[in-house]
Amino acid sequence: MPLVLGLDASTQSFSALVIDTERGAIVADASVNFGQRLPEYNAPSGYIPDGPAGEVHANPLMWLDALELLLEDLCGLCDLSQIAAISGAGQQHGSVYLNGKWVDRVSMLDANGKLSEQLAQCLARKTSPIWMDTSTGAECAEIAAAVGGNEVVCAKSGSVAIERFTGPQIRRFYKTDPGAYARTERIHLVSSFICSVLCGADAPLDTGDGAGMNLLNVATWNWDVALLEATAPGLKDKLPPVVPGATEVGYLSDFFAEKYGMPAGIPITVFTGDNPSSLVGMGASQPGKVVVSLGTSDTFFAAMPGIVTDPAGCGHVFGNPLGGPMSLQCFINGSLAREEVKGRFGYDWARFTEALESTPAGNEGKLMLPFFRPEISPRLDWIQPVLAGGEAFENWQEPAAAIRACVEGQFINLKQRSAWMQLAPEVIFLTGGASKNDAIAQLAADVFQTKIQRLAVSGSVALGAAMRAANSTLGLDITSLENTFCQPEADSEIRPLASTETYASLDARFAELVTR
Repeated sequence: MPLVLGLDASTQSFSALVIDTERGAIVADASVNFGQRLPEYNAPSGYIPDGPAGEVHANPLMWLDALELLLEDLCGLCDLSQIAAISGAGQQHGSVYLNGKWVDRVSMLDANGKLSEQLAQCLARKTSPIWMDTSTGAECAEIAAAVGGNEVVCAKSGSVAIERFTGPQIRRFYKTDPGAYARTERIHLVSSFICSVLCGADAPLDTGDGAGMNLLNVATWNWDVALLEATAPGLKDKLPPVVPGATEVGYLSDFFAEKYGMPAGIPITVFTGDNPSSLVGMGASQPGKVVVSLGTSDTFFAAMPGIVTDPAGCGHVFGNPLGGPMSLQCFINGSLAREEVKGRFGYDWARFTEALESTPAGNEGKLMLPFFRPEISPRLDWIQPVLAGGEAFENWQEPAAAIRACVEGQFINLKQRSAWMQLAPEVIFLTGGASKNDAIAQLAADVFQTKIQRLAVSGSVALGAAMRAANSTLGLDITSLENTFCQPEADSEIRPLASTETYASLDARFAELVTR
């Protein structure tokens, strides 16, 4: 009975899911936490702490050790000799810098040794900048200026120049250590680096992860010459080729077959970024479905029927691993803002929910811009929210109204900031911790005037990888896979109760307040 392996090299851990597509079941689920299992790398949260000037790096050798630990764990959970297809994903924007030894070394791996020991000498840069790095503000400005402004960068790459994106990171490396940059012959993302190691050969990037670099042109899905030249000299020769997300790019290296009992020559589908992989794992790879994740930060992402970019520069366009584009937008003031307003009144979550249920949709016109810390959607440097709706309310003397205003404001902001995507979703899949709250889910349905369904998908990144591998290698229909593995929770559907007119006035006033 063929099994499919999906991998997820994320920020804090390396995880895997093994699915049985015939039985429609997850047969193994494992994860290696970097801080707990590999303390020798001094990265308790998956990255090296206290970097200078906003630097946040990780050691790529740690990822290799974690991959081996993960496969050892899986050996005790399922029969790896039945694996028939593999794909995976990596945390977006992280980059690995490799020298001229790379291609030969990765193709001659010895199953009697460790990956990290055999590949350590291939690193032209000992550590890898990851998505949390904010050290490249000057480089973002330089790249934008070189091509005619951030509007041009956004139109070309799907995003304005962003500090954590790979292009600005490469430029900073070139400026600060030109000798090491010159010795670099290949720059991989986390996804393509891990894919290469599994294949025992230099692997390409996919359009999903490649678009998170400020280097790929989202109209052509290939490297943009102007952005490459604005970033660093000779960069195109150092980057892998780009392929669609359904492409098989190689076969499992003998290293893994000999060491972990996996069949030699398993086809490997190109790896992607964690966000594009999650889109698939959430069952939202086709236009018409939107995923809103309510976490520490709230995230809005969806498959797009066509390419449009955000004129405000807040949202992003990546490649959908199953074809076409996808959008993603992040909102920093997510659960942190909900907890802030809850804590202001000393409420627990039960009283927070009671406040939402006891106040009317539209909140009698009482409104909050719920930005308790600097926000990126929209770009605001505020450190406290703005309240409008009467003296008592504005002085935080109406707890229930303030709680409703916070959550209504969050969903109104989500709706307004995502309007550039030009989507008319048939359903919004709600996930994350706050999605379990019925009152919050009802408010989302009312503001968006759209059906809400809650998802209970565990490990959506690794699941998306496994589904992609099953689709490209085993030829299984993606809709059938979604129907099997991505079902919403039973009886979780919530439909709007408030009318469209309820939020028309609040929408306009919210936009006016943000502008003012």
